[in-house]
Amino acid sequence: MKLRHRLAGAWTIAMALMLMPAIAEAAPTQDGPDIPEPMVFDMIRPLTAKRGEVEVNALVQRDLSGPRGEVEWAPEIEVAVADGFAVELELPLIDTRVVQYKMGLQGKLGTFRGGRGIHGVQYLGLYDRESGEWQSTLVWLLGNRFGERWSTMTMLGIGDVTLREGNQTGFVINHSTFYDLDRDTVLGLEVNRQNGDGAYWLLMPQAHRSFGKLSLQGGIGAERARGEPFRPRLGLRLIREL
Repeated sequence: MKLRHRLAGAWTIAMALMLMPAIAEAAPTQDGPDIPEPMVFDMIRPLTAKRGEVEVNALVQRDLSGPRGEVEWAPEIEVAVADGFAVELELPLIDTRVVQYKMGLQGKLGTFRGGRGIHGVQYLGLYDRESGEWQSTLVWLLGNRFGERWSTMTMLGIGDVTLREGNQTGFVINHSTFYDLDRDTVLGLEVNRQNGDGAYWLLMPQAHRSFGKLSLQGGIGAERARGEPFRPRLGLRLIREL
């Protein structure tokens, strides 16, 4: 079992390393659509990010019922090192205990539908301090803008990015649908499904509000950890662009 996971992780890293140089050298002809970022499965800056953009943010999550009353939170910094190519460093914690070290790479692959669609690739690497294992996630990002109000962001790939014990590498699907109320207010529904040895679900209705370079995202949804019933879950993300 461990050998299979290591081979899967090695394949994921190899694919990411092969894709990233081509992404960094790409010169897209147009920036692409303006699409909000999901609150829980965060992107490493938008795919249309420009070189030099810097963002710091922190996601806080907590189950509102059940045996796990810990606060899961993760401060991170994201930097666009080239147009359409960004990196991040993140420090996942449970209460005051650092449980993982996380890094990410993300690149834009191109646009379509006359600039109303955009896609890219994201690699996430996590070192688990307790198990001493390296976990990898590689996802394809697909964004679409439908008129002035509606947009979607879909992530499809393999890996595991949750903090639950006993999770195994499998496929991951994260789909978000957004509705822009106005220039600074967005409503959304994020659905996350992961499958390793058992299914994991997260349904997170959310609201985003921008105050210039400061943004707040929040929502109350439902999470079903592997082998457990659905439980209410709170999520908040504070974002500051520098």
